[in-house]
Amino acid sequence: MTEIDFQLLVEQYYLPLYRFGLSLTHQQSEAADLTQHTFHTWALKGHQLRDPTKAKTWLFTTLYRKFLAEKRYADRFVDSETELLFVEPAPFPSAMADVLDAGTVLRELHTLEDRYRAPVTLFYLRQHSYREIAEILDIPIGTVMSRIHRGKAELRARLGGTDSARRQRAMAPGKEAGYG
Repeated sequence: MTEIDFQLLVEQYYLPLYRFGLSLTHQQSEAADLTQHTFHTWALKGHQLRDPTKAKTWLFTTLYRKFLAEKRYADRFVDSETELLFVEPAPFPSAMADVLDAGTVLRELHTLEDRYRAPVTLFYLRQHSYREIAEILDIPIGTVMSRIHRGKAELRARLGGTDSARRQRAMAPGKEAGYG
């Protein structure tokens, strides 16, 4: 196996990789970061490449995979600097704060039907994206969103001790109206 000259590799592929990164991100700084990461990864792992003629493909694949990983991360978490919309929190009676704790919420979460409990748990406790939950549960994304919404509503009602919560607890599984 012939050794690939790192400096020559950078000279030959830096600009094409940067342009590819720019076409993906539309931001110069992110494209430069992706390109730098690609060459950093090459410096660490490039010696493992068995066929030196595949170096170009390896570099572009590495850049693309890093882009996808960052995109998945960005989809899961809201960037507080770029997302400046204020969302009014749901009303929360101060008396409830004294009563609620994590154990209470978890106990109520475990009493939800599986179809609601699984998506709510994956979203809030395991921090999966809607897309990941849809893949894990093998259901459409719209169904995931609907089940999370309904599960949260049921939890909110149960934890609030409202009449609707008592009605929901009294309702036997399988007699619930609606789909989801």
